[in-house]
Amino acid sequence: MAENNPAFIRLKNDLKKIVSDPIPNVVALPSPSSLLEWHFVLLGSTDTPYEGGYYHGKLLFPNDFPFKPPTILMLTPSGRFEPNKPLCFSMSDYHPETWNPSWTVTTIIMGVISFMNDTAMTAGSLDTTEEVKRDLAKKSKKFNLDSPEFCRIFHDMVPILKQELEEEEMEVE
Repeated sequence: MAENNPAFIRLKNDLKKIVSDPIPNVVALPSPSSLLEWHFVLLGSTDTPYEGGYYHGKLLFPNDFPFKPPTILMLTPSGRFEPNKPLCFSMSDYHPETWNPSWTVTTIIMGVISFMNDTAMTAGSLDTTEEVKRDLAKKSKKFNLDSPEFCRIFHDMVPILKQELEEEEMEVE
């Protein structure tokens, strides 16, 4: 992608913003191989069935971003979203007619968090019990550690998740 491409310019600016002003309880960064592919990890919101979970997601930006919206995928099972299925949001490629070019990576991820903590149904969402969501939150660390893509992109988080898993296993014993 050429450095004067609007998508390149915009995503570089979004990256600078996220580095200087991180999204609370989120790690977000572009793939090492393409600025058009971003990965993020949402830490399950406090006082929700997702608390304690780590949820890996992906944003796939088109070459003509910010004029067209990204595809949004969640990869870690949560009980809220179908893993690896594009999600239908007003800020996703499901609804290009509602896309606003001023929306940033931060805006998109905050929208995912908001929708995750809601109960509205749409394409790519699931309706499961709080018990299922809590169980998946507990299993999310192991799921992510078993993912080569997660471990490659979020290598700094790997020791943290391993330590948390070890501590949880010690508590059970």
